[in-house]
Amino acid sequence: MTNAETRGWEPAVVDRFVDGFAVLLVGPAEVERVVPRAALPREARAGTWLKTAWDGEQLLAAEVDHIATQQARARIAEKLARLRQRGRK
Repeated sequence: MTNAETRGWEPAVVDRFVDGFAVLLVGPAEVERVVPRAALPREARAGTWLKTAWDGEQLLAAEVDHIATQQARARIAEKLARLRQRGRK
């Protein structure tokens, strides 16, 4: 069993990239953590949700949470559609 498996996964979203680093918002409190871009999966983009494992401030593992990412994108699309409808009335 790896450290990531014993510690459990914590949700995080990629907020942005700055000079080779990724800014993540981690957990329900959205704690900001900065990690090297290379520590994330290749397909991670701004807005991508991740399953992460940490040892203090050290990122141990990260994988894309495709379901959470899709759900977030659907929520945003729905909100945009409602805003557009509101503007047409």
